[in-house]
Amino acid sequence: MTKRIFKSICLVAIAVFTASVILFFGVLYDYFGNVRRIELKTRTELAAQGVAAVGEKYFEGLSPKGYRISWISAEGDVLYDSEADSSEMENHLAREEIKEAIDSGYGESSRYSATLMQRTLYSAERLPDGTVVRISVAQSTLLTLLLGMIQPIIIIIVIAVGFSFLLAHRLSKKITAPLNRLDLDDPLSSEAYDELSPLLRRIDTQQRQIRRQEEKLRLKQEEFETVTENMAEGIILLNTKGVILSINRAASKLFGADSGAVGENIMSKCRCAEITELLTKAQNKARSEKIIDIGGVKYQFDVSPVTEGGAVSGAVLLMHDVTEKERAEALRREFTANVSHELKTPLHTIAGCAELLENGMVRAEDAGRFYTQIHSEAKRMISLVEDIIRLSHLDEGAKDMKREETDLYALCEDVVKALFDEAKGADVTVTLEGSHAVLSGIPQLLESVVFNLCDNAVKYNRRGGSVRILVENGEREARLSVSDTGIGIPKEHLGRVFERFYRVDKSRSKELGGTGLGLSIVKHAAKVHGASIDIDSTVGVGTNVTVTFPKSF
Repeated sequence: MTKRIFKSICLVAIAVFTASVILFFGVLYDYFGNVRRIELKTRTELAAQGVAAVGEKYFEGLSPKGYRISWISAEGDVLYDSEADSSEMENHLAREEIKEAIDSGYGESSRYSATLMQRTLYSAERLPDGTVVRISVAQSTLLTLLLGMIQPIIIIIVIAVGFSFLLAHRLSKKITAPLNRLDLDDPLSSEAYDELSPLLRRIDTQQRQIRRQEEKLRLKQEEFETVTENMAEGIILLNTKGVILSINRAASKLFGADSGAVGENIMSKCRCAEITELLTKAQNKARSEKIIDIGGVKYQFDVSPVTEGGAVSGAVLLMHDVTEKERAEALRREFTANVSHELKTPLHTIAGCAELLENGMVRAEDAGRFYTQIHSEAKRMISLVEDIIRLSHLDEGAKDMKREETDLYALCEDVVKALFDEAKGADVTVTLEGSHAVLSGIPQLLESVVFNLCDNAVKYNRRGGSVRILVENGEREARLSVSDTGIGIPKEHLGRVFERFYRVDKSRSKELGGTGLGLSIVKHAAKVHGASIDIDSTVGVGTNVTVTFPKSF
């Protein structure tokens, strides 16, 4: 307000001063112009009397200063000129002042020269013999006059502007001083202008109302915060512009905010297009919900509009973590689909063979092959169910299984014996190298790791190939390496071979009786033991899988 008063006073002072200067110079210019014309007319009359009395002799030795005198005949020819050769001058009969003097006895005019930036005044009087005497004088224009006085004008302007600023500053301070001293908490105790009394009474009334409302709001806010702060779900109250009105502890933790987030826009805490979309729907009075991934965690956002008087006055944003729920649901769907798919094929095969046998459509010499097929598919189903049960057990952490000191090398020896017939039938040589390594673990799970890795190495090998098992005993860890000379795994599949039911070569895997769960069991069993798995493979050369077990976990 002080600045506005200061500017207003300064502008008014400068405007008044400028208008005064312009008016002064205009009046002054008109006044001196009239004086100049009267003086010029008097000089013309005197010169006319002199020429009429003595004729051409009047001009002998005449040297007027600042004036130009001419003698023109009745026909317009210049008989004499004080500044030029009269014989070379043009006819002046058409000049305005000459025509007027010949017609009425006296004439005057003025002409402006843009080049010289000055105006010339002409005064002419007719003599008794019909000739005309003319005197002219130069008169500066208003602009020339201003330019000639520019220095004193600037000095006056500087003094006037400085004085205006000083006066404006003092006046503005004096005017606003009582207003700045107002005590808005107790306005009636303030001494101010009488004109402000109605305003001060109104302010006092409103202050009391505001204090009562603030107390009610404070109590409601405390009740609301007591409820929301203990909620596991995040809750945020927003106005129509997305500004945070209230945020509880769970929501603050989600967005990495604190109590200072109140009053800030929700987009400054989470630049998420999905949240913007939900808030837009809320502004249109529509309730909406969406699952949004924030930092790898899935949250379900529920946004409900807050209406007042039929208009939307804000929104309530409720969010809760559904990551585990979503993951479990996705695993359930994937597991159900995979199990259904894996069981469907052997069941169809068994049902088809049984139907053919039942209807007597199989010759006696071919019945054995059908029985063998039924038996093979049944064994595959049993293996699949066993692997599924084993995986489900591992998903629960295998907490009911007992840990004990186990020799990893001895386990490998047992597995090599168990796979002897299979390896011999596939013409694959299995060798075991290394040293005894004792670690704390669950024997059944450790055996499943060794067996599945070795079983895969034999199944996916080539005839005449080999499998090398190496057990290394370290100070704090034991390392199991299984290398084969088999078909290898393409680079693009290495990251997914440990997924459930994932097969690189589906047709060959099913032909060999694989369930697609072996490496998944290896991964989960290794996780239970805190072990790490490294796999390296080259297509057509072979695969090497290394599992590193900590000796105590």
